[in-house]
Amino acid sequence: MTEYGRGPGPEPWHPEDPQYGDQRWTGHEAQQGQVPYVGDPQQYQQAPQPQQAYYQQQGQYPQAQQMPYQQQQQQVPYPQHPQQYQQHPQHQQHPQHPQHQDSYGGQGQVWDTGQGHYAGVPQAADPYAGADPYAQQQTSGYPGEAPDLYGTPEAFPPPRPPSQRHLDTAEDWPEEDSPADQAADTFLAGGDGGEDDGDGDGDDNGRGGRRSGRSGGGKPKKRSGMACLIAAVVIVGVLGGGGYYGYSYIKDKFGAAEDFVGDGIDVTVDVEIPKGAGLGQMGRILKDAGVVASAQAFVDAANAAPDGKGKAIQPGIYPLKKKMSAASVVAVMTDPTKLRVITVTEGLRNSRVYAAIDEKLGKPAGTTQGIAKNEAKNLGLPAWANNDPKIMDPLEGFLLPARYDLTNESTPESLLKQMVKKSTDKYTELGVEAKAKDLGLSNPLQVITVASLVNAEGMNHDDFRKMADVVYNRLKKTNDVTNQKIEFDSTYNYIKNQSEINFNLKEAQAFDHPYNTHHVRGLPPGPIGNPGLEALTATLDPDRGGWMFFVSVDGKTTTFTKTYDEHLKLVAEFQERQKQKNGG
Repeated sequence: MTEYGRGPGPEPWHPEDPQYGDQRWTGHEAQQGQVPYVGDPQQYQQAPQPQQAYYQQQGQYPQAQQMPYQQQQQQVPYPQHPQQYQQHPQHQQHPQHPQHQDSYGGQGQVWDTGQGHYAGVPQAADPYAGADPYAQQQTSGYPGEAPDLYGTPEAFPPPRPPSQRHLDTAEDWPEEDSPADQAADTFLAGGDGGEDDGDGDGDDNGRGGRRSGRSGGGKPKKRSGMACLIAAVVIVGVLGGGGYYGYSYIKDKFGAAEDFVGDGIDVTVDVEIPKGAGLGQMGRILKDAGVVASAQAFVDAANAAPDGKGKAIQPGIYPLKKKMSAASVVAVMTDPTKLRVITVTEGLRNSRVYAAIDEKLGKPAGTTQGIAKNEAKNLGLPAWANNDPKIMDPLEGFLLPARYDLTNESTPESLLKQMVKKSTDKYTELGVEAKAKDLGLSNPLQVITVASLVNAEGMNHDDFRKMADVVYNRLKKTNDVTNQKIEFDSTYNYIKNQSEINFNLKEAQAFDHPYNTHHVRGLPPGPIGNPGLEALTATLDPDRGGWMFFVSVDGKTTTFTKTYDEHLKLVAEFQERQKQKNGG
């Protein structure tokens, strides 16, 4: 409750009470330190009320309460007489007297206005009848009189009428002057919440200046330049960022990809393309290496390559130059000779592999072959390999057909070890050691040797299985047609390091060499090449059709026979075709 609220009595303020509502409000109140009263001191002492006596004992009247009244009448404050006031001790006990009518017909009353104590006592007559009871009273010049606290420049403004005090609640603030608006104004103005930049006059709890500025009655509130600058920077940043990304998207989507011109600068880098990489991934790898200007340029050039070669780029290591055009990069990567890899094909002899390693690593000719011969025991061969002193090359048959990528750390020795290990792992996986005896062979190395013969003479998987059956049948002791001779031309060509079809058979049969199956019985001491997976599986699982002979009449297909007579007919046909081909 405010000081104008209800008191502890059972009845509310009467509308005629001077403090009720806005009746005849003048904005003036009794001066602090004055206690207006009526009548003389004798009358004042004669009519104490029960509540009055209680409050006099306490020395003051509570400001937040008022005394109960049975009837509310206007009381007129009178000038204060100090000598009369002093005659009434504050702590004097007064007997209770029945309430009596004053000159206005009302009961004796006491109420608290928050500014002083007003006591209503019976009056014989009202000497100030007709005067304005709310006009500012003249202060007497008695010593000790309190000054007018509202009349000095430093004084607080007088309180507003009670009917206007509801504006102190948050919901009664004007819409444009709500606390949220004030907080926003303070933030934008860069203030601390308690300043008004000197533009307002600061009435009514500091809000008058703000209202007058908005209504046009005063200067408008200034805004901080820093806040405007920050807002402008944020807006420009958002618009600029969106514009940049929009431009980049349109450029990447519809514009030509960034690209270099020419074959690059004289700085070589080795770029490794992993297995399974698509064109996009290749382009990003090349861009990161500084070879192409953009991944998209490479993708476009690869898609535009003739015959679809750009889409068949193989994984591996490519020696490239920096700042090459995308078209130049695609031209290099579609050339198999430019790829830094060594591919061992099925049936390829070791001599060809050694030469390829020397070429790719830039070594003198014969370097790798010399390491293979001198360091064979240190390259990881299995224990069952190299078991015959007549073997021409201990590593023959142990350089498994596959692709081997080269790196800057690659050496002939490291590559040979890698190939030998790959072969040994594959032979172990196939169970070569366990199956050698089942095939009637003396050791696992003979399995690899048969597979190398099959791979050298056959053309496809079906040929390989029948070819393996031919080898096993000719090795049988019951073979009285070839007398356990294999008679494969590939063995003679291996000795001569050649691949000839037409050679003098009589000379071949007379040539004495452990690897020449036209001259010796049984298998050669070791493999004559590096068999592929199909040849190996066919050797482990032959056709078993009883095949003894074969010939390729047209050079494309192989015909197998079981009897020697059938074979002679096919040989005659083959020789006739050779005469026609040579013009004879």
